[in-house]
Amino acid sequence: MVKLALFVRLEAKAGKESEVESFLKSGLPLVMEEPATIAWFGIRLGPTTFGIFDAFPDDAGRQAHLSGKVAAALMAKAGDLFSEPPSIEEVDVLAAKLPG
Repeated sequence: MVKLALFVRLEAKAGKESEVESFLKSGLPLVMEEPATIAWFGIRLGPTTFGIFDAFPDDAGRQAHLSGKVAAALMAKAGDLFSEPPSIEEVDVLAAKLPG
């Protein structure tokens, strides 16, 4: 059951939009290794605005994700790809429909 999530807002530097898109796509194999990450989405909200939405069954899963490979890669690339630091919000999931 999904109870908690993260919403990460990312603002690409001018000219870095395609690199941000590629970066998000490259995160999927890393997330597939995280059993407590129930759902993960790399999204585009606008021409230069991107995001990540991921969901977890509990806070331990969310914290494991925050200390995992995707988070480390995000922070390592932040200065190069983004015009401002990633905005990471811890959110509660009120309702969800997932496959299975």
